[in-house]
Amino acid sequence: MGAEERLAALKLELPPAPKPMALYVTALRMGDLVYVSGHGPLKPDGSLIKGKVGADADVELGIAAARQTGLAILATLRDHLGSLDKVVRLVKSLGMVNCTPEFGDQPKVINGYSELMKDVFGAEAGVGVRSAVGMGSLPGGIAVEIEAVFQVKD
Repeated sequence: MGAEERLAALKLELPPAPKPMALYVTALRMGDLVYVSGHGPLKPDGSLIKGKVGADADVELGIAAARQTGLAILATLRDHLGSLDKVVRLVKSLGMVNCTPEFGDQPKVINGYSELMKDVFGAEAGVGVRSAVGMGSLPGGIAVEIEAVFQVKD
């Protein structure tokens, strides 16, 4: 089963592919790698999940924001490649959580994204290397930002 078929079976709705908020591109292909710029938790209606985990947002909101960020990344990949079936594997992800200084469950929050990638691309291809870190703030007050690198085929 390919990624597009898995996405349909999971009944997941992708938001519109995000547009750059400043001077950058959302994805750039170099050989068989696609580098995806930092994405936030963009919902299908165009709104963003905001909040500081450990203050006005709890871990569950953070996990949901990470998952929604993953859906935005998938929208960008599909827009850039034409089909998610061209993804060979997830290589590397950097997950950033807008959180208080004492919050320490960043890996748990970013698992919302990682579990989505595993569900869409499979247990082997959907799990790559990853970092999950806390940030004092993120653009526009979003709860999570994630960037990633994917190996792709033509």
